[in-house]
Amino acid sequence: MRLSRKALWISALLWAAAIAAGLGFWLRPVTYFNAFQYLKEDFGGVDNRSVTVKGMRIHYEAEGPASGPVVVLIHGLGGRAEDWSNLAPYFARAGFRVYMPDLPGYGRSERPAGFSYSVPDEAEAVVGFLDALGLKQVNLGGWSMGGWIVQIVAARHPERVSRLMLFDSAGIYEKPLWDTNLFTSKTPAQLDQLEALLMPDPPPIPGFVARDILRITKDHGWVIERALDTMLTGQDATDSLLPQLKMPVLILWGKEDRITPVEQGQKMHSLVPQSELDVFNGCGHLAPQQCTGEMGPIVATFVRP
Repeated sequence: MRLSRKALWISALLWAAAIAAGLGFWLRPVTYFNAFQYLKEDFGGVDNRSVTVKGMRIHYEAEGPASGPVVVLIHGLGGRAEDWSNLAPYFARAGFRVYMPDLPGYGRSERPAGFSYSVPDEAEAVVGFLDALGLKQVNLGGWSMGGWIVQIVAARHPERVSRLMLFDSAGIYEKPLWDTNLFTSKTPAQLDQLEALLMPDPPPIPGFVARDILRITKDHGWVIERALDTMLTGQDATDSLLPQLKMPVLILWGKEDRITPVEQGQKMHSLVPQSELDVFNGCGHLAPQQCTGEMGPIVATFVRP
């Protein structure tokens, strides 16, 4: 049966669209992965909004009942709000409203050239975020650099934090035993080394995906470099702040973490008498993403009034 001219045109357009989509995915796979993530969150009831903090546009995600008690989660260096997508539903199902901001310089928030991106200034941006949303007291959690940030928020503004959660957290004075330049990798080999630091037995990164990650790192890596420059001085270390904390503190750690080894979590635990330490076997620095099944019920129980 001979196809009509209209049917041939439609077929040609469909083939052209498929080829364009395939080429687009090959050239910009991270964009496609992000679009799929955003679509999944939209269908899952995650709200995407923005608010102005100290003149900066801050993007944030929120899920869970709007009237529920509040949990705020702060991502780590080079991270974004979506990093909490596995863990946040545990809080939401327990009746909490979960807010996950992109820190200034990360994710879909602004990257102002004049901002320091230091841990203390990011901490003040978190307090500004709480103020902008009218959140007077929250359950506050932070991962890696985000854990360092929330330690400073809890120490400077203890009245704002009812319970504190630290996930594979930085903050105490420890010189990294790994090459910090890997956070702004410039070659596929360096990217592989970073993945090996972040998780045990990482899957290989396809070449076209690695190329796109490196492109994005080249564009935005200056934020990470500026943050690292201030972090590595040790001047904002929290060793002396941790014993001052009075709120309940939950410390969660991947036993195989090579970025912030579990010994750092044990030291934090020793500095905070009222803290609880939970260590998860087989997990690395990405424990909140990769060991959520074991971690989720623990954190949801911890924040219950």
